[in-house]
Order: sequence, then structure tokens, then C-alpha cells
Amino acid sequence: MVVAAERSRLTRQAVVGQALALADAEGLDAVTVRRLAERLGVTPMALYWHVKNKDELFTAMADALLTEVTPQRDPSQPWQLQLRAMVTALLGVMRAHPCAPALLATADKVRAASFTRATDTALDLLSKAGFTLQEGFLIASQVLHDVIGLVDRQPVCAPGDTDRQAAELRRQHRLAMQALPIDRYPCVVAYAACEDLDPDEYFEFGVDLLMAGVEAMAARRTPGTSAPPAASR
Repeated sequence: MVVAAERSRLTRQAVVGQALALADAEGLDAVTVRRLAERLGVTPMALYWHVKNKDELFTAMADALLTEVTPQRDPSQPWQLQLRAMVTALLGVMRAHPCAPALLATADKVRAASFTRATDTALDLLSKAGFTLQEGFLIASQVLHDVIGLVDRQPVCAPGDTDRQAAELRRQHRLAMQALPIDRYPCVVAYAACEDLDPDEYFEFGVDLLMAGVEAMAARRTPGTSAPPAASR
């Protein structure tokens, strides 16, 4: 039968990979069984052998994305460096996949093994910093949302913009600020004359800011400790 033949040559990994590619290109709403079947060259029925419904598909997509968030780590390293590595990995996933913010807001992340593994790892690291499990969970949740915000709400950047379009939008925004009355807004006008911050610097600064907050809170719990040098970039 046709469906049996399609099922034998189709894998769950291929279904999830195509779903992510479609979501990145056209948005999460574009991910339907019919569209996926067209991209994979199979009948819609063949997909149901790998994912029962859209909810299960979204969970599988989130699981695939977050697999990279718990990288290989050296347990002997300070907790700050290990946590920073996780935050940086999460940021990399968010930057590589435009669909990630919407997907993580929609999918049942608790059913995604990679999300639970990353959460457990973060809780362990934060407990080493002196936080309770409840506090660690609040911090991990806040960091997740802050990283999503760094990517999803980049300053002067419309969703879906190319790098060139974003740069032009920032240039126009700076010109508008430079045209403001300098006697009323001296700092804003001076800022507008500064060199534009490139995306990598923007994201590096964002990670530094997040980690500084966590490390400062941890230091207050353990007087006399100091944060190790930031990991080299």
C-alpha cells in the first residue's frame, strides 16, 4: 500500500526537521499536516504514524530545539561558567530559529525531555550558588524569558527583517534621534552619534547583564565570594 511504503521511508526526525524549517521560514501558523506532507512528498496520513496530532508535533519540535541547551560541560568548572554556557547555547538556538519564541510559548515544554533535562541542570547549578530550589526555578524561568526577549525584541528591528533591513532601520532611527533638539535631549543626541552596536555585541552584552544579576544575588548569599572571570568569547 502507498501509505505503508511512505511510512517505511519516513522518520520522525525528518518530520520534525521539516516542521522546524517551515516554521522558521513562514511562522508557526504555517505548520499544518497538509503543508508538511507536501514538503515531505507523502500523504497526510503517513505523518500520523510519527506524530499523533499538532500538540505532539510542537512538543517534538521544542524537544529538538532544546537538545543543544545542555552542552557537554566540565563539572569541575565554577557554576557561573557552566550556567553561562547554557545561557549562551540557549541564545544560539533562539538566534538560529526565528520560530523558537512562538514555539516555546505554545508547546508543552514539560513533556519535552530536553527542556526537563536543561531545567534540572540549571537547578543543580543554582543550588550550588546557594539558591533554594524554588528560587532556582524562578531564576531559570526568568532567564529563559529574558533570552527570548533579547531575540524576539531586538531594538529597532522588525520581526522577519534581514540583517541589511535591520541595519537600515537602525540607521534611520539614529538619524531621527540626531535631529532632536540637542538642548533638550543632549544624551540622546550624543548616543545617536555613537557607532552602531552590532548584533553579536548586543547579545553578548545581554548575556553579561543577565549573568551579572544572578551572580550578584548569589554573592549576597555567600559573603566573600567573587565571580570568576567571564568566559572568553
